[in-house]
Formats: sequence, structure tokens, C-alpha cells
Amino acid sequence: MAMRNNRTQCVICNKDKITYPCEGCLKSFCLMDLTKHRQILNEELHLIINDYDQFKQRFSEQKPSPHDLSLIDQINQWELDSIEKIKQRAKNCREIATESLQTCINDIEMKFNDLNEQLKQFHSENEFNEINLNYLRNELKKIREELDNPSKISIQQDSQSFINEISIISLEKKPKFSKGKQNAVTIAGGNGKGQKLNQLNRPDGIFIDKNKNIFIADSYNNRIVEWKHNAKVGQIVAGANFKGNQLNRPIDVIVDEQNHSIIIADRGNRRVVQWLNQNQQILIDSIYYYGLAMDRYRFLYVSDSKKHEVRRWKMGEYNNEGIIVAGENGQGHKLDQLNYPTFIFVDEDQSVYVSDRYNHRVVKWRKGTKRGRIAAGGNGFGKNLNQLSSPQGVIVDNFGQIYVADSRNQRVMRWREGKEEGGIVVDGNGEGSQSNRLNGARGISFDDKGNLYVVGSANHRIKKFKIIV
Repeated sequence: MAMRNNRTQCVICNKDKITYPCEGCLKSFCLMDLTKHRQILNEELHLIINDYDQFKQRFSEQKPSPHDLSLIDQINQWELDSIEKIKQRAKNCREIATESLQTCINDIEMKFNDLNEQLKQFHSENEFNEINLNYLRNELKKIREELDNPSKISIQQDSQSFINEISIISLEKKPKFSKGKQNAVTIAGGNGKGQKLNQLNRPDGIFIDKNKNIFIADSYNNRIVEWKHNAKVGQIVAGANFKGNQLNRPIDVIVDEQNHSIIIADRGNRRVVQWLNQNQQILIDSIYYYGLAMDRYRFLYVSDSKKHEVRRWKMGEYNNEGIIVAGENGQGHKLDQLNYPTFIFVDEDQSVYVSDRYNHRVVKWRKGTKRGRIAAGGNGFGKNLNQLSSPQGVIVDNFGQIYVADSRNQRVMRWREGKEEGGIVVDGNGEGSQSNRLNGARGISFDDKGNLYVVGSANHRIKKFKIIV
């Protein structure tokens, strides 16, 4: 510990003596005081040994099991929560599958009964020809095909996990977190406001055909533009003085895929027009139309934002006022009223879903009913999950889930019928022109793969999102 040195002052007695330095504290001691210093060090060592022995005994008596540690408890809880999520997801899917199958069976029974009535009528009246017989054969064939494949849904397994993944990290390093980006791509427009063929100007409604071609009501360019699948530019198919046809702020468009005609809500001219084989025909005139829809029985539905109602016409029969299927009782907030209806959607049962803009809700009218029921929103203007703000585009998927373009909140919401709250499926990140912004959400539509297309009217573009059901 110490080495002999020349005479220096002892740090304890302060006398000049032969001293010895302590390598631990670097102080010099005379021989007598060095002995005392060593005794003090020995006492401190014994105290440490005593503390060690006490802790050793305590550790032996209370040695914790690795299975009792708090980290293991957290992992166990994660396991239980994950299993519960899987069970709940499986339960929800079973309910949806059962409901879908029952709906399909009911639909087949309804068609079967309708066909039976027609057979009885032809047989009793004895007035039929080859055309009638071919029609009956085809209808029977369709029913058989639906019976062989009763469900219109299938199981889709997605690689993206809905269970929160966990891992063990060291607290010695600060973990890094990154915010994921929404899986969206610009399909049409996105090159600023303009009238070039790679540009749009305040687009509104859209229609996607079975080939994923997009028909766009390019409202402020007074034209309908078709963007072929994966195309970089569109082509004018109606309006903008194309083939002499004029449009004025077209706001919605659908395609009759049976005869490949384009039906347009020509709002500025207060009419609905059909464009077929480069010829324009006025179908319905002198009314403030907004949204368009067609059901599988070839009935045309049109919303009237001034009369606050939705009417239906049989395709090809427009020499009448149509039939009111939603609204009829003027402007208001009651369930038999609407307040500025915009976009509409009609499901397989001919139920009509209406974006009731200034009531900030989506209302569902079942066929033949005089009152609707709130399917989404209806809790006033706001951005909570039970609210909408000036809803626009509306569509229902094969699971009965309702998607709404929540325009003023710059987002798209998804509702299950009967639920108090919806969920955000597309978050527009507020107003702006950046690539991750959804400014002025308008028309929405699905393609046959379940991808969601959303119009960002103020961004002058259409984006495609992959949606996880």
C-alpha cells in the first residue's frame, strides 16, 4: 500500500516525519497514523462484507422467479389482448358472412318467386313467343348460378397485421419511431389546376367501370374526362364543346355499361343528359340535380338539392316526374326530410343512401318507406367520430360498411350500420396542396379489387387508397 519516502508533513499529526503515501487517497501518513488509517479502511471493508452477506441472505430467501417479473406480466397481457382481438375479428367476420349469405338466400327466393309469378302469368294468358321463352330460360339460369354460388364474398387475408407487435428494447438507447404514410397514389390529375389533358379543375363525381377506367366530372372545365387504367392523361368524352356538346359545371357522372352511354348531372344547365355514340340527349330537364345512381334493375336515381328529395325513373321512360324515394316533405332535419342532398348510392335491395349535406349526416331510405334512418353522422357539425361536416360522396361496400367523404373535415369515414361512431379510413391531414393532403373531398368509388378512389376537388386530383376491411 505504501512506500518509504523522505521527511514530509503527516496529514494527521502535521509533524515532519518519515511519511508513507496512501495510493488510494493520495495522502501522506507517518507510520503510526498510517496504521490507524489502515484500521479505518479495514473497518469499512468489513461493513461492505456485512452488507453483502445480508443482501445474499435476502436474495436467497426472496429470490424472484423470471416468470414474476413485470416485463413478463406485460408480455402475458399482450398475449391475452391479442387473442381477444383475433376472437373478436373472427366473430365479426362470421356475423358478416352469415348476414351476407342470408341476404343472398333471400334475394334468390325473391327472384324465384318473381319468376314463378311470370311463369304463371304467361301460362294463364297464353300469350308468349320465343323472346319470352329465352328470357325465362336466362332468368332461370341466373338463379341456378346464384344458387350454386350463393355468397358474393370471399375470405381475404391481408399481410398487414392488426395486432400490435411487441419487442424487447434496451433502455440504454433511445428507440426511434417513424410515422407511417398512407398507401395512396395519384390516379388522375395532380398536375395543378388547368384544362390540359393531364390536369383537372375542381373535379366532383367519378365513376369506375369494370376495366378500372375512371370517368370524371371535371366540373370547372365543363367536361367529362375518361382516364384509361394506368393512363398519364385523360381524354374528353363529353362537354368542353366536344362534338358540339356543351356542359355547364357537370357535378356527377355514371356509365350505363349495358349500352356504354354516359349519364351526366349537368348542374349548371339544370338537366340530366345522356351521351351515346357521340350524340347528346336530354333525359330530364328543369331541375337542380346533384347526385346520380343506377340500380341493378336499371332504374335511374337523381338527387334534387333545391327540392330536397331523391327521385327515381325507369331507364328510357323520362316523360314523367319520376317517383320520390327519399325526402318529399321539404327542407328540414326530420327523418322524412332532407336538407340539400348531394351524392347518393343505391344498394342491391334498392335502399337509397343519401348524403344529407346541411344536416351533416347520411340517411338510408329502404325501398317503399316514407322515413329514413340515420346511417352515419347526425350529431351536428363537427369532427368527432360520431359527426360529419358537409358530407359528399357516399358508397357502401360488400360488407354493408358505409364510406363517406367528410368534406369539411378533409377525411373519409367508415361506418357500420347501427354504430354510434365511425372510423377514419383516409386522413387528409388538413387543407393544402401537398401530396399527403385531401382538400375538398367529393366523389368516392371502389374498383373491383376494393381499392377506394377519392376526389380531392381543391387539389384537382383523384387518389387511390388500399383499404383494410
